[in-house]
Amino acid sequence: PLGRTLYCYLVVKEEYNTLQVSNKMADNTPGCSVGHSRSKSRPGLSHQEQSKKGHGVRWRASPLTPNQAQFEHEEDTVDDREGWTPLDYVEQYIDKDLMKMIVDCSNAISLARSGDALNTSTDEIYHFFGASILMSCVPYPAVKMYWSRALRFSAITEKFKRDRFFRLRKSLKVVIDDDVPEDLKECDKFWKVRPFLNRILKGCKSQARPECVSIDEQMIPFTGACPWRQYLPMKPNPVGIKNFVCATADGIVLDFDIYQGSQALHEQVEEPGVLGLGSLVIDRLSQTLRPNTKVYCDWFFTSIQGVEHMMKKQVYLTGTVMKNRVAAAVQKLPTDKKMKGDGRGTSAQVTTEDGKICVVKWYDNKPALMMSAVHAREPEDTCHRWDKKLKRYVTISRPNIIREYNSKMGGVDLVDRMMSYYRMNGRTKKWTLRMLMHFTDLALANSWLLYRKDLSVFGTSKKNVMQFLEFRMEVAMTFLVRRRANAHLPVVVKLKNAARCRAEGCSGKTRVQCVTCKVYLCLQEDHNCYKTFHTKV
Repeated sequence: PLGRTLYCYLVVKEEYNTLQVSNKMADNTPGCSVGHSRSKSRPGLSHQEQSKKGHGVRWRASPLTPNQAQFEHEEDTVDDREGWTPLDYVEQYIDKDLMKMIVDCSNAISLARSGDALNTSTDEIYHFFGASILMSCVPYPAVKMYWSRALRFSAITEKFKRDRFFRLRKSLKVVIDDDVPEDLKECDKFWKVRPFLNRILKGCKSQARPECVSIDEQMIPFTGACPWRQYLPMKPNPVGIKNFVCATADGIVLDFDIYQGSQALHEQVEEPGVLGLGSLVIDRLSQTLRPNTKVYCDWFFTSIQGVEHMMKKQVYLTGTVMKNRVAAAVQKLPTDKKMKGDGRGTSAQVTTEDGKICVVKWYDNKPALMMSAVHAREPEDTCHRWDKKLKRYVTISRPNIIREYNSKMGGVDLVDRMMSYYRMNGRTKKWTLRMLMHFTDLALANSWLLYRKDLSVFGTSKKNVMQFLEFRMEVAMTFLVRRRANAHLPVVVKLKNAARCRAEGCSGKTRVQCVTCKVYLCLQEDHNCYKTFHTKV
């Protein structure tokens, strides 16, 4: 073994010496292209790496020349949503057609695989989702406990026997496997849930596009067996499936793309060239944005290459940036030690030669490095920070780019936080079920955020605005009760004296009763309390 190791070492050394001699000869040869390129580029770095790390870009201490084109706001349809119920907001994402598709696929797959018909219906699937949402609002440690004698939850147990609920949970399908072409299965890792994702995505894309949006990562929590599982240690749920999300500053999701590898992003982006993963994601999620939109992102997505690429598409990035991606700019900025000595609130700025991109360094408790094609250091304002030594708040200077970034960047984190409060967390080994539950949560969070925003526009007082928990429970009960139209049949009861109508605001008398609700309701041509009661929660 020792002799073989020595032999390998001598062979490698000989090849290395030969390569060095060849390179030296090439450098000394007049007009040689190799010598010419080596004199202008950094040794050991490819053109792609140089572009990504910002080598070759010249920086100077000068003001930013931002884009002056104005963003054209699309016409807001908020007036069309006046009087909407929670169900109306949710049906932007989850409607009867989607439920019908789940019914057809679940019945077909169950019969084909086991020979045992599932015999589910649209009403029952609505009940299943309603029960699942209600379980997330009133969580028990285990799903089976909702049917236990001590903790029986009647709103759920009246609709489902325990075994039926678990069978539905196990049998939910949104696609018939044999109908999906093999080439699509190979290129789309999430084909088993793609129709459901497309319907949720359609609802997201129907939302109005504002001037400022943020793009960030989101984790779909899942610890079971899944070949596409990721690990992000800095996330609240570090293990799961990665989802890239574009959202407004209010947290309303506008677009998303589940990570399947950089190759899948290359296929969705026009002229991907040598873009890195972060820039590919920005390009993909910016496809539905309007011209002159401002996008805010973190260091994972920010690079000179990406900022320049998106400027050509009239999308202007602002984000934190890593030092090694703007190494030349960092050399022209004050060192961390000098800025620390100058005190908190110190900042400095450099821009590219054409003045279209700037890098700003700001020292707070530690240095923050920002890059933007639209915001610069000026105009500065002030902010309050806690001083540990003085044990009081102090006022320090803050660059404009920091203020804008802090006010616009939190959209994805906001919707993530709302989803985490009442997540459908039933244990499951099936990644497909986890995806269905996650995007149902996303649809509910999006619906409530839009509902809250609309009522703010309408001038509704905060005490009359439903909290997220109330909103979810309202939707859950609507799914559980109001959707059973064929079960809520009217019957005429033989009464000596007509009963008082139970509809709110009605003082009439009737002999018509709902067989399920056991309440008396008017049912007349010009006065239909029965319909009003069963369509409004």
